[in-house]
Formats: sequence, structure tokens, C-alpha cells
Amino acid sequence: MRSFVLLFAVLAAVASAEWIDIDWSTVRPIEEFDHYWERLPAELQVYREKLPSHRITNGQEATPGQFPFQIALISEFASGNGLCGGSVLTRNFILTAAHCVVSGASTLASGGVAIMGAHNRNIQESTQQRIRFATSGIRRHPSYSSSTLRNDIATVRLNSPMTFTTRIQPIRLPGRSDTRQFGGFTGTVSGFGRTSDASSATSAVVRFTTNPVMTNTDCIARWGSTVVNQHVCLSGAGGRSSCNGDSGGPLTVQSGGTMQIGVVSFGSVNGCAIGMPSVYARVTFFLDWIVANSDFVPQA
Repeated sequence: MRSFVLLFAVLAAVASAEWIDIDWSTVRPIEEFDHYWERLPAELQVYREKLPSHRITNGQEATPGQFPFQIALISEFASGNGLCGGSVLTRNFILTAAHCVVSGASTLASGGVAIMGAHNRNIQESTQQRIRFATSGIRRHPSYSSSTLRNDIATVRLNSPMTFTTRIQPIRLPGRSDTRQFGGFTGTVSGFGRTSDASSATSAVVRFTTNPVMTNTDCIARWGSTVVNQHVCLSGAGGRSSCNGDSGGPLTVQSGGTMQIGVVSFGSVNGCAIGMPSVYARVTFFLDWIVANSDFVPQA
């Protein structure tokens, strides 16, 4: 009887939430916005060749509910609405990349919508919860750099708490004492981003791909000084990678269950499927900052 009452309460909470309609024709991957590319001096424009592009390429469609922590994040800027990913941190907070919610070096989005529990983001699924967030809810890392994408991490407080269901669950993060690099682990990245370099269309459904997590030594051998200890990299073998529209989404491994170790930050501007490693903000590096800027309670 108690289980029935709890189930009824959850269903009632979801049903009572106001549905937010989205005109998807006005939404484009955050990487297509001018502010995503810092206007560098001409002599430094070559650096742009090392800055990001992201989408799930050479992956597969997820089964509904396979990634209950996955979020589709729409940030509203003066120049349009940007699509990113994110992950469920707590009932009130989500985790994403700073470049998903910041225009240039410091201007925050004017708010937006987070979509939880979606398999197909384009339709009105009963599993979805769509909750707005305001500029005041955005907490980006104070040392975020739009020219180097260092400290590319942010938390967002929603205007109202989400309701956890079988399709909406918080992600687990590494504990404070976890010092692993996770090199050699199988990493999984998921999102609603582009599915090939040949198409500009993003995916309506959640997709994912897997590849080995690299040690930073191996990743630096490919990226040079662009990659530092605050990053974690996923091999680009087989052209499998995150891509445009996946920014801010989770990189996970299996370690006593599903654990998020990275936040999608950047990949090669020359293409998502060319075999270059994709690069992520390392969760363990930023764990104390995440805790200080959310109501997330870490493991020991």
C-alpha cells in the first residue's frame, strides 16, 4: 500500500508540472554560436584549430531510460537558443559545461530550460520533466576562460526541484579520496548532439558511444599543452566521439555502478570522427568546487 501511495505521489507531481513547449527550429548546438569562438588576435587564430567541436559520432541509440541522469539543456542568449547536455546532480541542481551557459568570457545566459527524463526530446513524453532556470541560478567557474576552455564547468539551480523517477535519477560522482585517472577504463559519453560530420542535424533521441579513457600522458601526446591535469580524455578510436550539441554532457565509467568522471568540453574542430581524443573537464579536479556551488553531498 505504501508503495502505491509513493507511486501515486510521484505521478501526481509529474502530471502537475507545467509543460514547456519548445520551438526546436530556433535551437542550435552551442558550438554554432559566435561567442563559442573567442575573437583572438590574428596571430593567434591558429589556436582555433585546437578548439572544440562535439557530437556522438559512430554511436548508437540508447534504450529508453538507459541514461536517467542525462539532460538536454537549452540556454537562451540574445543571439538565439543553444543546445547542450548536462547531468542530474540533485533534485535542484544540474552539472554542465561553463561554455553552455556563458556568452564570451562572462555574460550569462538569460535563463533557459532543462529537460529531464527524455528519450526523444522533440515529443511530449510522459517521462519528461521540463523545468526553467534563471540567470541567477547559473554558477560558472570564476576562472573559466572562453579562449582556452579551461575551468569549463558550471552548475545550474533549477527554478523548482525535479521529481526523481525510474527515468530521472542523479548521477554518482567520485568520492573526495578518489585520485584515479581512470586510464584504461571504458568510458561512455551520451547526448543529443550531431551524429556525423556530414550532417548538421542533431539527434532527437539519446545516443551514446564508448571508447577507452586515456591517461593524460597519452592525451597530451596528441593535444600538446592544450590538455592539462584538469582534463580527462576519451580515445577517438573508430571515429567514436562526442560532438556538436553534446557539450556539457556526462562521460561515465563503470566503477561500483555508473560514475561520471568528465563533462564534455571540446574536441577537434577538424571533425568529430577523425580519431582525435575528445576532452572533458575532470570531475575529481573540480569536485570541491561542485560541492561548494550546489547542494550535492560527496562520498568520502
